[in-house]
Amino acid sequence: MIDKNQKIATEEKVVLIGLVTKEDTPEQIEEYLDELAFLAETAGAITLKRFVQRLPHPDSRTFLGKGKLEEIKAYVQSKGVNLAIVDDELSGSQISNMEDALGIRTIDRSDLILDIFARRARTAQAKVQVELAQYQYLLPRLKGMWKHLERQGGGIGTRGPGETEIETDRRIVKDKIALLRKRLQEIDKQAFTQRKERGELIRVSLVGYTNVGKSTIMNLLSKSEVFAENKLFATLDTTTRKVVFENTPFLLSDTVGFIRKLPHHLVESFKSTLDEVREADILLHVVDISHPGFEEQMGTVQKTLQDLKAFDKPMLTIFNKMDLYESKYFDEWLAPEVKEDILRELYDKWQHLTEGNCVFIAALEKRNVEQLRTEILDKVRQMYRVRYPYKTIHF
Repeated sequence: MIDKNQKIATEEKVVLIGLVTKEDTPEQIEEYLDELAFLAETAGAITLKRFVQRLPHPDSRTFLGKGKLEEIKAYVQSKGVNLAIVDDELSGSQISNMEDALGIRTIDRSDLILDIFARRARTAQAKVQVELAQYQYLLPRLKGMWKHLERQGGGIGTRGPGETEIETDRRIVKDKIALLRKRLQEIDKQAFTQRKERGELIRVSLVGYTNVGKSTIMNLLSKSEVFAENKLFATLDTTTRKVVFENTPFLLSDTVGFIRKLPHHLVESFKSTLDEVREADILLHVVDISHPGFEEQMGTVQKTLQDLKAFDKPMLTIFNKMDLYESKYFDEWLAPEVKEDILRELYDKWQHLTEGNCVFIAALEKRNVEQLRTEILDKVRQMYRVRYPYKTIHF
């Protein structure tokens, strides 16, 4: 196994590939490719061009049509591109056939996300979780990827079991998966014991799409130094801090961000990390209000919470980055009263949709943070009264 923390020696030149099916619109695909480009940038790559094809469904052999593949091949040969990234999950044979057609290494969205997780993993738990997800991703693709796996190289999509040795037959991979699962169970037992030792404090978890500002809010509320960066998946490991608002203590946790089309095996492997979400008493759903697709991102988070069986908890929706929202949608000539009307309409809409459980802030500017603290404090105190109805609690 190669070192998963190894850095890319040079920035790879990549092309992005998307497919518009009958369920998609061109606008959606552009937004999805924007996110794929951000993922590629997070992994250290330079995106040169995007290619999109409209088809009723992906080609079972090559994903794209022959003509589009020839167009991409001509471009990559003229520009020295060395990697193609597809915004969908591919089979092993599709990867192999696309590589034959394009003449360059090809990876899918899941492989890219796994690579980012591999370089972001810091703790023993996160490293085992990512390695397990990598092997689970590899197993069903072995048959079609033999030639792909024989290639040596570093960089995006080749971190981990992909290029280790030609020992990747099914039996060895299955044995490795079993070993990693056993190791993860041991780590999970230790983590469970640590969570049990936290006592009777109310637990609050920050959840949300990746890169919405959860870690920045964590730092604001807990006055801790949690790593925050304008890249996807800046935080992999759950960070928990004890916080006290007006003599009321509670535990605040920052968790890994969710994302559209998050690889199934990654969700499965990280379920132990996400126990913090399942065991939370209150969820703080952070939303990047400045993102054009923020409502779809909210839907992704809600679906992931449903998958984790953690959707029926008290929730406060935190609409973050109001500063970016205003700079993006309000120009300098907009009359103040018009601006106020637009903001009031926005507030009223989401107050109604969340039944009053929302707050609008700008974490970097520390705007409206006091209201956020008040909202959280009210929910925490209410939860203490529900949890301990016969116990006198002094706030």
